[in-house]
Amino acid sequence: MDRFSGLTCSFWPDNVAEESQRRMLEVIEKLLVLQDRDRLILRVRSELNGLGPERQALQVRGNSTQAALEGAKLRIKQLESDRKRLELEVEGKKQLIERYSIQQFQTKKNDEYRALAHEIETCKTAIVELEDQELDLMEQAEHVQKEVAAAAQAAAEMKKLVDQKTAELAAREQNLKKQLADLEANYDQLSTGIGETVLARYQRLRKQRGDKTVVGIEHSVCGGCHMKLPTHIVISCQAQQDLVTCPNCGRMLYYARHMDLAVVD
Repeated sequence: MDRFSGLTCSFWPDNVAEESQRRMLEVIEKLLVLQDRDRLILRVRSELNGLGPERQALQVRGNSTQAALEGAKLRIKQLESDRKRLELEVEGKKQLIERYSIQQFQTKKNDEYRALAHEIETCKTAIVELEDQELDLMEQAEHVQKEVAAAAQAAAEMKKLVDQKTAELAAREQNLKKQLADLEANYDQLSTGIGETVLARYQRLRKQRGDKTVVGIEHSVCGGCHMKLPTHIVISCQAQQDLVTCPNCGRMLYYARHMDLAVVD
């Protein structure tokens, strides 16, 4: 317990006061050990709670690249569907031309012949336009096909990364759970000898003040709220006969030899 070995008084009291001081030093030391354990438990629990959001973030990244791939594939299917539709329209125009040609061959009326000739030219013009559209769709499909290839590679790489990170998170979770179990295993033993009243007070303060519940004083200032302490509080803390609390924030105070009691100018 080297970090707490400096907990002492600057004068030698009588036997009764010395015994009281010894007991108080033991209580403070146990409280500091308990506080360190609570800090570790809080940190491990916080890391465990953070694993869920990390997993979700990984899943979002994986879903995003997969969605990009599926979107590119969908565009390819749509372009192919549009191209086939144009092919059918071209085929339909060709069939019309064939039918008009037969009718043209069969008719003996000039007006009807010219009308059919006009319809044939209209169909041919439409075929040219449809084929141009078809070529444009083929060019688009070629471009989107490259997007599909790039998206497929990105999705595969992201899946590999997500799988790797997920496995790492699972290992971290297992290690953290083991750490937490080890930290909580002898927790009750750490509070032995503190006293129910003091322990209840510590636990209540911990809920209010977080991981800085038992704090040292230096330059006559509370290590928790950093407010200047009254002289009698500093003297009482130095004497270490009773459990002293900060009048401003209520935290439990302690003093060790390495701490400077003097106020800095």
